[in-house]
Amino acid sequence: MYKTVFVKPGSKGWGVGLTLVPSEQKNKVVSVTGGGIHPVAQQIADLTGCEACDGFKNQIPEEETLCAVIDCGGTARIGVYPMKRIPTVDVLPSSPSGPLSKHITEDIFVSGVRPEDVSILEEANLEDRQMAAVNHAHAQDAESAATTEKIVTEGRESDEEFKERYAKLKEDHKEEQAKKDSFLVRFSRGIGGVMSTFYQSGRDALDMLLKNIIPFMAFISMIVGIINYTGVGDWLAKVLSPLAGSLPGMIVLALICSIPILSPILGPGAVISQVIGVLIGTQIANGSIPVQYALPALFAINAHVGCDFIPVGLSLGEAKPETVAIGVPAILYGRMLTGFTAVILAWLASFGMY
Repeated sequence: MYKTVFVKPGSKGWGVGLTLVPSEQKNKVVSVTGGGIHPVAQQIADLTGCEACDGFKNQIPEEETLCAVIDCGGTARIGVYPMKRIPTVDVLPSSPSGPLSKHITEDIFVSGVRPEDVSILEEANLEDRQMAAVNHAHAQDAESAATTEKIVTEGRESDEEFKERYAKLKEDHKEEQAKKDSFLVRFSRGIGGVMSTFYQSGRDALDMLLKNIIPFMAFISMIVGIINYTGVGDWLAKVLSPLAGSLPGMIVLALICSIPILSPILGPGAVISQVIGVLIGTQIANGSIPVQYALPALFAINAHVGCDFIPVGLSLGEAKPETVAIGVPAILYGRMLTGFTAVILAWLASFGMY
């Protein structure tokens, strides 16, 4: 017997909460949180009586997914499941952002969720919420209801009358359009369409810059400032210098970053790569690390990038469950093998570059 649960946002989370109603068809709670079952996903599964599944090891069909539990701070993954209209529970206190932010709405997304934020929903509360939702929908759709009534009224006409009236209106529209569509009108209309496309692309680019790129730059600047101020940067530099200052060391660094168990955890936001990259760049600027190691070092610290996005990327490509089940570990192990290989090739390519 399945039970309905209500998932409320955390203290710093976003959204109004989600009501999850499992059924015989929708009875899987998919955890896409760097591997394993997250406690929030397990809590939802325990209270509803559904099954918690690791999204990195299994590809669950959308029609069987009750909800998806993610740990995205606001990049592409945050909007993948809302785009598919799958209820999404983010364990991080994120708000709509990223290239798919327009799909993230309060009726399908909640963030900052902890296990204690998931509770069984009483029947009375469920009926009250459903009634409130119905009333809200009626209030919002007054204009739509009027349109529907008009269509129903018109539908009372006989089929023959409707067909004749439709044919006449269509013919009149063609004649009127033919008079208006001169060459200059069509040309100006085309120019307007092109300008509208460029204008919208500019708005989207600026929106992404303000919501994603600039905050991430500020975050990295803060992290680097804390590291340098506290002296942790000097300590990390001493630890990393032996690795980043020689080819064997960079190969070891790439192997560590690309271990299949670690790479999905190190991947989100590429924060590790950004911080280590700044530190290595500082050491190269100071002369502690030879400049010819800049290119291989770049590949060494990026061996894990994107490993957290693999199951989501395959899902976006509408891969079959069997493909995802085999593809995720194959790509992770493939990145491990190609990571240190790329370091060696970059080292060879750096000869004569500086």
